[in-house]
Amino acid sequence: MKVKHVAFGIATYIPGMNHLFGRGTGGTITARYCYSVWLRHLLRAHHNGLSSDPKTVAELGPGDSIGIGLAALLSGADMYYALDIVKHANVPRNLEIFDELVALFQKREDIPASDEFPNVKPGLESYKFPDDVLTAKRLLTALGSDRIELIRRSIVENNRSDSVIKYVVPWFHSNIIEKESVDMIYSQAVLEHVDDLRHTYEVLYSWLKANGFMSHEIDFKSHGTASKWNGHWTYSDLAWRLMRGNRPYLLNREPYSTHIKLLKDTGFRKIWEQKMLLPSEIDRRDLAKRFRNISQEDLNISGAFIQVLK
Repeated sequence: MKVKHVAFGIATYIPGMNHLFGRGTGGTITARYCYSVWLRHLLRAHHNGLSSDPKTVAELGPGDSIGIGLAALLSGADMYYALDIVKHANVPRNLEIFDELVALFQKREDIPASDEFPNVKPGLESYKFPDDVLTAKRLLTALGSDRIELIRRSIVENNRSDSVIKYVVPWFHSNIIEKESVDMIYSQAVLEHVDDLRHTYEVLYSWLKANGFMSHEIDFKSHGTASKWNGHWTYSDLAWRLMRGNRPYLLNREPYSTHIKLLKDTGFRKIWEQKMLLPSEIDRRDLAKRFRNISQEDLNISGAFIQVLK
């Protein structure tokens, strides 16, 4: 497995081979997926006493479409920032997903559950449409014809002065969003790909209003870079650099405890988490030097859903 991935990584340095890492993320390509993910983040926030009606939202790494953010706008958000490293989303796909999302909200469709999306976290106590959160009055305003048309125009021309969507690629600089202006920041299986986690958490913190919050699902598995779910922790730093090659991102290989420490160091207060556990598939003696002292808990946490408050 390692030889194959090293060869692939080296190939990314060959001129004209950029298509090797330009195939999309394999994520937000259906409206039902985006609908399910957004409502899970929103309802978990509601259950945890956080705002269930955020007006300004930002998404880190929307991927193949901005569908999750479109779901946020259709729930009543007034502004959505889509922040990515590589531009994957495109207007035709976004418009198609938008039309399907409008229909889902208009029909008050139940939330697609684990039978349809078994890998989407967090789990919910109920997958019924949340009428207590997305009330008839709230949706009447959010789904008004003028508002739907404004969102549609923003998809087509997000550089308009009245656009409710700002799609920023790449997003690295802190000045792309005004400080203390965002109510909610979220991501779905993205933070495991971010190279500079400390800087990222500091920037996200600066954008949030007082009592603003973040909601993140983080996947700590090897993402196909190894035959075992946590086999990526057996590769040396040199081997990993060769595997990554010239790609703009791969995995940062940081375990759960690193994220928790950095969140605390930055000033966030943890409100709620759901850990996804799997038995470790590797022997401790096979760990690379960098991970030799990793805790047993980290070795068994394959993912986590975390909500934190500023």
